[in-house]
Amino acid sequence: MRQKIFQLHNQNSMIDAFELDKDIVFFDIEATGLHVIRDRIMQIGMIKYFADGRSPEEKEMLINPGIPIKEDALAVHGIYPEDVANKPIFSQVAEELLQFFGEADLSGYNLMRFDIPMLMEEFHRAGHHFSIENRRVVDVQRIFYKMEPRTLAAAHRFYCGEEMEGAHDALSDVKATVNVLKGQISAYKDVDYTDKDGKLEFKPVQNDIKKLHEFTNDLNVLDATQKLKRNNDGEVAFNFGKYNNKSVREVMEREPNYIDWMINKDFSVQVKEILKQEKKKFNA
Repeated sequence: MRQKIFQLHNQNSMIDAFELDKDIVFFDIEATGLHVIRDRIMQIGMIKYFADGRSPEEKEMLINPGIPIKEDALAVHGIYPEDVANKPIFSQVAEELLQFFGEADLSGYNLMRFDIPMLMEEFHRAGHHFSIENRRVVDVQRIFYKMEPRTLAAAHRFYCGEEMEGAHDALSDVKATVNVLKGQISAYKDVDYTDKDGKLEFKPVQNDIKKLHEFTNDLNVLDATQKLKRNNDGEVAFNFGKYNNKSVREVMEREPNYIDWMINKDFSVQVKEILKQEKKKFNA
């Protein structure tokens, strides 16, 4: 398969355009650290592809996080306090970002574990609601990790046949991610996938955002931080900790204070909203 992919790239077989029935925004963020709730966004880069075939629109901005930048984060992206000291805070650009995202689908590299939950928290603090409920999400990293486990730079080298430039600059990473997804669609359009349990999927990587969303996401997981899921009975259940695999309803009957504790602790706004809804249904 590797030889086949190499040959595909040498033949310049990368697709020219995505087949879209809805706009899609590729985005990447750089932050003060890796904690999606406590850390803050410092830079965001975005490219919007339009279903009507218009030329893609790019947007990039630096943001004053209002908190110290962690040393390990500085070592990765090299954005220093003086670079963002005179930049707007997130609440000042929230409306502009919401307008850019619109109702578009989303794509990026590792966005389900990091970029999306951090962005949702920032919008929540700014008094805005940003939901992924009606958006299809294509995490390019998950295609890559399932088919060829590597890093973004290696993915760009592997699928695009060249070294990427400007690693860990938000917009450069977005552009690399776009090219990697195009390369993946070309490389795997005729390749079947067998998961760790032996389940076979026929040609899951296609130029189809719905299919890519289904392939790159566990549809039973209910939140971006993967704390809640649907169990085999279709109930909302925990996906971590002492009540792992227990339904929220069962825990409410056994230890209702645990739900209140989660609602008031450092869990994502998405988790809290789901728990509040479950609590409301339980009490009704």
